[in-house]
Order: sequence, then structure tokens, then C-alpha cells
Amino acid sequence: MTDTHIDLAGAEKAAADLLDALGLDRSDPTLAGTPGRIARAYAELLTAREFSLTTFPNDEGYDELVIARDIPFTSVCEHHLLPFIGTAAVGYLPADRILGLSKLARVVELFARRPQVQERMTSQIAHWLEDNLQPKGVGIVVQAEHTCMTIRGVGARGATTVTSTLLGHLRDDARSRAEFLALAEPR
Repeated sequence: MTDTHIDLAGAEKAAADLLDALGLDRSDPTLAGTPGRIARAYAELLTAREFSLTTFPNDEGYDELVIARDIPFTSVCEHHLLPFIGTAAVGYLPADRILGLSKLARVVELFARRPQVQERMTSQIAHWLEDNLQPKGVGIVVQAEHTCMTIRGVGARGATTVTSTLLGHLRDDARSRAEFLALAEPR
């Protein structure tokens, strides 16, 4: 989603209607700017920054894991539009090209900044890297706290959900899989 598709005025009106429907008094000075703040907050949560994929030739033939871990992200549960917040470990086994390291975090943001479920997000990150980098293997581990589960419903405060997607050599080779999973552990 890009900001050219966001109707901030329409979102602000909808937020005002929601507050009214919930019986909140928008004439209260503390709520005066709330509809606009809600609209801008969701626009930010649902808009990934644009980026260009930067890869470099793997001239040195590097053939060990490249992992960026503890990449922070915020996404929005597509079922309740409540945030889920966590970290991702993103790794790959290089083939002909290596990736600019900041792009690992950008890819996480690309798929986090939309209504989402964690399982799909994890898989989307992995398949995007596989399609765009064509490495020997890809590994993704995502850990998050879902406010739709912690602040409402069951109220399981502090519960986290962990998902993983492993492709190529990281899925097929038991030792590579174990190495990735050990290195991907959050600090």
C-alpha cells in the first residue's frame, strides 16, 4: 500500500463515526483531534517505505549464512486491526549475489506494513528473498506479541507467537537448518 491510495479525510471521518458509535463524546477537548490522529496512525502503520533492491556480485564466493536478527517490526492483525509487535531473523545462503544488509530489514517492513497474519508474513518474506535474490537457501523466524490476544479476548499478556519459513538448503539440510535456527535466536 502506498500513501497515494490513502484517503486521510475519509479515514478521519470513519474514525469519528467509530468514536460516535462507541458512545464517546467527541466534544470532550481530550478527544478533539483523536479522529485525525487515528487516521494518521493507521496510514503510517499500513504504509511501507519504498526501497530499491541492492545486490552485489558474490565475487569472493562467500558460502556461509548471512543473518540479520532482532529486526523490529510492527504489523496490524487483519482480523481486529490491532498491532502485533515483534522481531524477525532473516537469513540466506548466498549464491551468485549478496544483498545490501539494510534490505533485509526493508523486506520485513514491506510485508509487515499491511493488514497481516504472522504466518503469511513469514512466508512472504522468505519467498520474496528467494525470488529476488535466488540464494541457495532462505530462513526466516518471526516472534511477535499480538495485542488481539494479549489485551482482549483471552488476555494472555506476555504470550508470543513464533513462526518460521525455511527454503532450499536451509530446509533440506539438517545441519544447515540447525545452524540457522541456533544463530537466529533473539539476543
